[in-house]
Amino acid sequence: MSGAPGPSFDLRGRVAAVTGANTGLGRAIAEALAAAGADVALVGRSDPAETLAAISAIGRRAAWINADLGNRPDYTSIVAQISGKLGGLHVLVNNAGIIRRANAIDFTEADWDAVLDVNLKSVFFLSQAAARHMIPNGGGKIINIASMLSFQGGIRVPSYTASKSGIAGLTRLLANEWASQGINVNAIAPGYFATNNTAALQADPKRNAEILGRIPAARWGNPQDLGGAAVFLASAASNYVHGVILPVDGGWLAR
Repeated sequence: MSGAPGPSFDLRGRVAAVTGANTGLGRAIAEALAAAGADVALVGRSDPAETLAAISAIGRRAAWINADLGNRPDYTSIVAQISGKLGGLHVLVNNAGIIRRANAIDFTEADWDAVLDVNLKSVFFLSQAAARHMIPNGGGKIINIASMLSFQGGIRVPSYTASKSGIAGLTRLLANEWASQGINVNAIAPGYFATNNTAALQADPKRNAEILGRIPAARWGNPQDLGGAAVFLASAASNYVHGVILPVDGGWLAR
Protein backbone atom coordinates (compact mmCIF):
# COMPACT_ATOMS: atom_id res chain seq x y z
CA MET A 1 0.00 0.00 0.00
CA SER A 2 1.16 3.55 -0.69
CA GLY A 3 1.82 6.06 2.04
CA ALA A 4 -0.84 8.46 0.76
CA PRO A 5 -3.08 9.83 3.51
CA GLY A 6 -6.60 8.50 3.79
CA PRO A 7 -9.74 10.57 3.31
CA SER A 8 -10.20 13.41 5.75
CA PHE A 9 -13.25 13.63 7.99
CA ASP A 10 -11.78 16.66 9.75
CA LEU A 11 -14.10 19.71 9.67
CA ARG A 12 -11.81 22.16 11.45
CA GLY A 13 -11.93 25.55 9.76
CA ARG A 14 -15.39 24.82 8.32
CA VAL A 15 -18.63 26.61 9.10
CA ALA A 16 -21.79 24.50 8.97
CA ALA A 17 -25.42 25.59 9.15
CA VAL A 18 -28.14 23.21 10.33
CA THR A 19 -31.83 24.07 10.13
CA GLY A 20 -34.23 22.86 12.80
CA ALA A 21 -31.39 22.00 15.19
CA ASN A 22 -33.07 22.67 18.54
CA THR A 23 -34.11 19.02 19.04
CA GLY A 24 -33.96 15.53 17.60
CA LEU A 25 -32.09 14.74 14.39
CA GLY A 26 -31.01 18.31 13.76
CA ARG A 27 -29.46 18.66 17.19
CA ALA A 28 -27.61 15.35 16.83
CA ILE A 29 -26.27 16.35 13.40
CA ALA A 30 -25.16 19.76 14.65
CA GLU A 31 -23.33 18.21 17.59
CA ALA A 32 -21.66 15.60 15.35
CA LEU A 33 -20.40 18.30 12.97
CA ALA A 34 -19.08 20.31 15.91
CA ALA A 35 -17.34 17.22 17.33
CA ALA A 36 -15.60 16.83 13.93
CA GLY A 37 -14.33 20.41 14.23
CA ALA A 38 -16.93 22.65 12.58
CA ASP A 39 -18.38 25.86 13.93
CA VAL A 40 -22.14 25.64 13.62
CA ALA A 41 -24.99 28.06 12.90
CA LEU A 42 -28.41 26.88 14.03
CA VAL A 43 -31.23 28.18 11.84
CA GLY A 44 -34.82 28.13 13.04
CA ARG A 45 -37.56 29.94 14.90
CA SER A 46 -37.12 28.19 18.28
CA ASP A 47 -34.27 29.13 20.59
CA PRO A 48 -31.83 26.17 20.41
CA ALA A 49 -30.32 26.93 23.82
CA GLU A 50 -29.44 23.32 24.67
CA THR A 51 -27.79 22.72 21.29
CA LEU A 52 -25.83 25.97 21.56
CA ALA A 53 -24.61 24.92 25.01
CA ALA A 54 -23.64 21.44 23.81
CA ILE A 55 -21.61 22.83 20.91
CA SER A 56 -19.88 25.34 23.17
CA ALA A 57 -19.03 22.49 25.55
CA ILE A 58 -17.32 20.69 22.66
CA GLY A 59 -15.18 23.79 22.22
CA ARG A 60 -16.64 25.07 18.95
CA ARG A 61 -18.37 28.34 18.14
CA ALA A 62 -22.14 28.36 17.66
CA ALA A 63 -24.72 30.97 16.67
CA TRP A 64 -28.51 31.06 16.41
CA ILE A 65 -30.03 32.54 13.26
CA ASN A 66 -33.68 33.28 14.09
CA ALA A 67 -35.77 32.47 10.99
CA ASP A 68 -39.22 31.04 10.32
CA LEU A 69 -38.61 28.76 7.34
CA GLY A 70 -42.32 28.25 6.80
CA ASN A 71 -43.05 31.94 6.33
CA ARG A 72 -41.03 33.15 3.34
CA PRO A 73 -37.89 34.32 5.15
CA ASP A 74 -35.15 36.34 3.50
CA TYR A 75 -32.83 33.47 2.51
CA THR A 76 -30.05 35.78 1.38
CA SER A 77 -30.13 37.47 4.77
CA ILE A 78 -29.92 34.11 6.54
CA VAL A 79 -26.73 33.22 4.66
CA ALA A 80 -25.30 36.70 5.25
CA GLN A 81 -25.97 36.38 8.99
CA ILE A 82 -24.27 32.98 9.13
CA SER A 83 -21.23 34.32 7.32
CA GLY A 84 -21.18 37.49 9.38
CA LYS A 85 -21.34 35.68 12.72
CA LEU A 86 -19.07 32.72 11.98
CA GLY A 87 -16.92 33.85 9.05
CA GLY A 88 -18.31 31.91 6.10
CA LEU A 89 -20.53 29.01 5.07
CA HIS A 90 -19.10 25.71 3.87
CA VAL A 91 -21.78 23.17 4.81
CA LEU A 92 -25.58 23.49 4.77
CA VAL A 93 -27.78 20.80 6.30
CA ASN A 94 -31.45 21.22 5.38
CA ASN A 95 -32.98 19.35 8.28
CA ALA A 96 -36.03 21.40 9.32
CA GLY A 97 -39.28 19.60 8.65
CA ILE A 98 -42.85 19.23 9.83
CA ILE A 99 -45.53 16.58 9.34
CA ARG A 100 -49.33 16.51 9.29
CA ARG A 101 -51.30 13.27 9.58
CA ALA A 102 -54.78 12.63 8.15
CA ASN A 103 -56.42 10.34 5.64
CA ALA A 104 -55.86 11.59 2.09
CA ILE A 105 -59.62 11.90 1.59
CA ASP A 106 -59.80 14.42 4.45
CA PHE A 107 -56.46 16.22 4.02
CA THR A 108 -56.69 20.01 4.01
CA GLU A 109 -55.04 22.54 1.74
CA ALA A 110 -53.67 24.36 4.77
CA ASP A 111 -51.86 21.22 5.98
CA TRP A 112 -50.58 20.58 2.45
CA ASP A 113 -49.14 24.09 2.09
CA ALA A 114 -47.63 24.20 5.58
CA VAL A 115 -45.63 21.02 5.04
CA LEU A 116 -44.50 21.79 1.48
CA ASP A 117 -43.40 25.30 2.46
CA VAL A 118 -41.06 24.06 5.20
CA ASN A 119 -39.99 20.69 3.84
CA LEU A 120 -39.40 21.50 0.18
CA LYS A 121 -39.75 25.15 -0.76
CA SER A 122 -37.44 26.45 1.95
CA VAL A 123 -34.90 23.74 1.13
CA PHE A 124 -34.62 24.91 -2.46
CA PHE A 125 -34.39 28.61 -1.75
CA LEU A 126 -32.00 28.30 1.19
CA SER A 127 -29.81 25.99 -0.93
CA GLN A 128 -29.92 28.54 -3.73
CA ALA A 129 -28.81 31.33 -1.38
CA ALA A 130 -26.07 29.10 0.04
CA ALA A 131 -24.83 28.15 -3.42
CA ARG A 132 -24.61 31.80 -4.42
CA HIS A 133 -22.24 32.22 -1.47
CA MET A 134 -20.35 28.92 -1.94
CA ILE A 135 -19.61 28.99 -5.67
CA PRO A 136 -17.43 32.13 -5.69
CA ASN A 137 -15.73 30.92 -2.48
CA GLY A 138 -14.55 27.55 -3.77
CA GLY A 139 -17.61 25.35 -3.28
CA GLY A 140 -19.17 23.56 -0.36
CA LYS A 141 -21.47 20.78 0.81
CA ILE A 142 -25.27 20.71 0.89
CA ILE A 143 -26.94 17.86 2.75
CA ASN A 144 -30.70 17.43 2.56
CA ILE A 145 -32.70 15.27 4.92
CA ALA A 146 -34.88 12.89 2.95
CA SER A 147 -36.93 10.00 4.37
CA MET A 148 -38.01 6.42 3.83
CA LEU A 149 -40.98 8.11 2.16
CA SER A 150 -38.59 9.38 -0.51
CA PHE A 151 -38.72 5.73 -1.66
CA GLN A 152 -42.15 4.59 -0.45
CA GLY A 153 -45.66 5.95 -0.25
CA GLY A 154 -46.55 5.68 3.40
CA ILE A 155 -50.07 6.25 4.71
CA ARG A 156 -51.92 9.26 6.09
CA VAL A 157 -49.07 11.72 5.35
CA PRO A 158 -49.70 12.88 1.76
CA SER A 159 -47.93 16.23 1.97
CA TYR A 160 -44.97 14.76 3.86
CA THR A 161 -44.58 11.99 1.29
CA ALA A 162 -44.79 14.50 -1.55
CA SER A 163 -42.21 16.75 0.10
CA LYS A 164 -39.72 13.97 0.79
CA SER A 165 -40.13 12.50 -2.69
CA GLY A 166 -39.43 16.02 -3.92
CA ILE A 167 -36.29 16.22 -1.78
CA ALA A 168 -34.87 13.15 -3.53
CA GLY A 169 -35.48 14.65 -6.96
CA LEU A 170 -34.25 18.09 -5.94
CA THR A 171 -31.05 16.60 -4.51
CA ARG A 172 -30.27 14.96 -7.87
CA LEU A 173 -31.17 18.09 -9.84
CA LEU A 174 -28.93 20.34 -7.76
CA ALA A 175 -26.10 17.81 -7.90
CA ASN A 176 -26.36 17.78 -11.70
CA GLU A 177 -26.14 21.57 -11.87
CA TRP A 178 -23.62 22.32 -9.13
CA ALA A 179 -21.16 19.40 -9.01
CA SER A 180 -18.94 21.02 -11.62
CA GLN A 181 -18.94 24.22 -9.56
CA GLY A 182 -17.51 22.61 -6.45
CA ILE A 183 -20.71 21.88 -4.52
CA ASN A 184 -21.59 18.37 -3.40
CA VAL A 185 -25.36 17.96 -2.99
CA ASN A 186 -26.48 14.75 -1.30
CA ALA A 187 -29.19 13.59 1.08
CA ILE A 188 -29.55 11.36 4.11
CA ALA A 189 -32.73 9.30 4.33
CA PRO A 190 -33.34 8.42 7.99
CA GLY A 191 -35.38 5.37 8.73
CA TYR A 192 -37.67 5.24 11.72
CA PHE A 193 -36.04 7.37 14.41
CA ALA A 194 -37.31 8.13 17.89
CA THR A 195 -38.11 11.85 17.53
CA ASN A 196 -41.03 14.23 18.05
CA ASN A 197 -42.19 13.62 14.46
CA THR A 198 -42.66 9.89 15.13
CA ALA A 199 -44.11 10.16 18.65
CA ALA A 200 -47.60 9.23 17.40
CA LEU A 201 -46.27 6.07 15.75
CA GLN A 202 -44.26 5.05 18.79
CA ALA A 203 -47.34 5.51 20.98
CA ASP A 204 -49.55 3.36 18.72
CA PRO A 205 -48.97 -0.27 19.84
CA LYS A 206 -50.05 -1.75 16.50
CA ARG A 207 -47.98 0.59 14.28
CA ASN A 208 -45.00 0.42 16.65
CA ALA A 209 -44.98 -3.39 16.48
CA GLU A 210 -45.38 -3.36 12.69
CA ILE A 211 -42.46 -0.97 12.27
CA LEU A 212 -40.11 -2.79 14.64
CA GLY A 213 -41.03 -6.10 13.01
CA ARG A 214 -39.63 -4.88 9.68
CA ILE A 215 -36.40 -3.27 10.91
CA PRO A 216 -33.54 -5.82 10.81
CA ALA A 217 -31.73 -3.88 13.56
CA ALA A 218 -34.87 -4.46 15.69
CA ARG A 219 -34.94 -0.97 17.20
CA TRP A 220 -35.90 2.61 16.47
CA GLY A 221 -32.96 4.74 15.43
CA ASN A 222 -31.37 7.13 17.90
CA PRO A 223 -30.65 10.65 16.59
CA GLN A 224 -26.93 10.09 17.22
CA ASP A 225 -27.01 7.29 14.62
CA LEU A 226 -27.05 9.98 11.90
CA GLY A 227 -23.86 11.69 13.00
CA GLY A 228 -21.40 9.58 11.02
CA ALA A 229 -23.30 9.95 7.75
CA ALA A 230 -23.54 13.70 8.23
CA VAL A 231 -19.84 14.10 8.94
CA PHE A 232 -18.96 11.94 5.92
CA LEU A 233 -21.10 14.00 3.55
CA ALA A 234 -19.85 17.27 5.07
CA SER A 235 -16.18 16.36 4.80
CA ALA A 236 -13.51 15.93 2.13
CA ALA A 237 -14.07 12.16 2.41
CA SER A 238 -17.14 12.58 0.16
CA ASN A 239 -15.62 14.90 -2.45
CA TYR A 240 -16.55 12.56 -5.33
CA VAL A 241 -20.02 11.74 -3.99
CA HIS A 242 -22.81 13.63 -5.77
CA GLY A 243 -26.58 13.19 -5.92
CA VAL A 244 -26.77 10.28 -3.49
CA ILE A 245 -29.73 9.51 -1.22
CA LEU A 246 -28.03 7.66 1.64
CA PRO A 247 -30.38 5.53 3.78
CA VAL A 248 -29.60 5.31 7.49
CA ASP A 249 -32.44 2.98 8.36
CA GLY A 250 -31.39 -0.04 10.38
CA GLY A 251 -31.86 -2.14 7.25
CA TRP A 252 -35.49 -1.15 6.57
CA LEU A 253 -35.07 -0.89 2.79
CA ALA A 254 -33.16 -4.17 2.64
CA ARG A 255 -36.09 -6.09 4.14
